[in-house]
Amino acid sequence: MVTNDTTLENIHSGLNISTEKALEETVLSPRFYTTDFEAMDKIKIDSVRTEWDKLMKEFEVDSNIDHFQRPSNMMQDYSNLEPSLYKEFTDFLISSITSEFSGCVLYAEIKKKVKNTEMKKLFGYMARDESRHAGFINQWLKDFNIGVDLGFLVKAKKYTFFQPKFIFYATYLSEKIGYARYISIFRQVEKKPELRFHPIFLWFERWCNDEFRHGEAFALLMRSDPKLLKGVNLWWIRFFQLAVFATMFVRDHQRPIMHKAMDMNPTDYDLQVFKITTEISKQVFPVLLDVENPKFINLLTTLNKTSIKIDNTKKTGFVNKYFFGSLLKIKVLIIFLRLFFMRPVKNPLPENMRVKPTW
Repeated sequence: MVTNDTTLENIHSGLNISTEKALEETVLSPRFYTTDFEAMDKIKIDSVRTEWDKLMKEFEVDSNIDHFQRPSNMMQDYSNLEPSLYKEFTDFLISSITSEFSGCVLYAEIKKKVKNTEMKKLFGYMARDESRHAGFINQWLKDFNIGVDLGFLVKAKKYTFFQPKFIFYATYLSEKIGYARYISIFRQVEKKPELRFHPIFLWFERWCNDEFRHGEAFALLMRSDPKLLKGVNLWWIRFFQLAVFATMFVRDHQRPIMHKAMDMNPTDYDLQVFKITTEISKQVFPVLLDVENPKFINLLTTLNKTSIKIDNTKKTGFVNKYFFGSLLKIKVLIIFLRLFFMRPVKNPLPENMRVKPTW
């Protein structure tokens, strides 16, 4: 417990590097969110009741109840990696645990503070899953002697307020892109087992089905309220798709050694993930990004190169850091706007609101 005598600042000074990394607040780092609980209480799912009840039964079955266990024959230390791969892989794990735990905290808070029985049930199930995911990643991080202090993270991480509809757009995409990322990595190491430099990849196939199921819940929540999917909200849908995709693209290109170890080109991998996520998103989004347009990847590549230049200016003198750094940030904004105003793909919503994880 944090008291007057034991401030967050004092505790902060004794944290390990992974917890420090998880606490970072940058454009690319995963965030913690809170929302309007009274608005959540007003949600009605009557129009999607049949599919909703089927989904709740899937959550209740809890098919992954015994999946996130580290077997006795895998208790050895798996942290003996080449230094540059070690650095990038631990960064990947820390980013992943922060993202998973962010979902756990948000879902648990919604369950605790809402009175709506349907929302309480749903977010209780999803908090359960995300807690398992975060705890499982932490087991492997402890091999590296850098397990994240999740309890401290809850107290010290800054929270961003989002209206429920923004939570739905952002978290739907986060869950579905999580599925696409994990299944793409799993299929690669399944095809080429010699590339599996860490055992955690063995869990990704069933793990990503949790992510997929969570996304299905948010799809039903959005389909239950048609106004979320028309009018000015179409612009928000385009914004969140682009924000999630651009963040992933820049972040993944910061890990070239890790992708090389899996015989994956970051650009090709990201494009594959974008295509899978966009195909899945046809269940709920009336507008989609044209990810197959060569201009889309070209602009993201330029965005990434500009982001690298911004990072480099931070290591130089005052003039470069503030003057040229500011000019580069303006360039990033212009590139983002060019991406945002690319012609979207219109998507008539299908009658069937559910999608099966078949990738």
